[in-house]
Amino acid sequence: VQFVESGGGLVQPGGSLRLSCVTSGFTFSNYVMSWHRQPPGKERDFFALINLAGRSTDYANSVKGRFTISRDDAKNTVYRQMNNLKPEDTAVYYCNAPTSVYGCGIDSWGQGTQVTVSS
Repeated sequence: VQFVESGGGLVQPGGSLRLSCVTSGFTFSNYVMSWHRQPPGKERDFFALINLAGRSTDYANSVKGRFTISRDDAKNTVYRQMNNLKPEDTAVYYCNAPTSVYGCGIDSWGQGTQVTVSS
């Protein structure tokens, strides 16, 4: 199982980024996908989730209206569009597969991608 996050970088406040997470080693379309982030010195927290076939999404209050999660089952990839970035969005970003049609998720993480929001 692999999660390979990419697309991070340095961006100014108010800017945008689109992150990708390419997965392999499991049947992507059968899994709910999520994004998490770990700010410097803090725990890793959930902030976005997308259900099977993109039928529904859920977001933490801190990112509602600014971030959008999407998925492409043909490419085994989950995306996150981040707009109006703020300095408090600075973190390492990870994707995960927390649950599935089988009733369980995947207990594995990728290396993450660093997002730094600074002027």
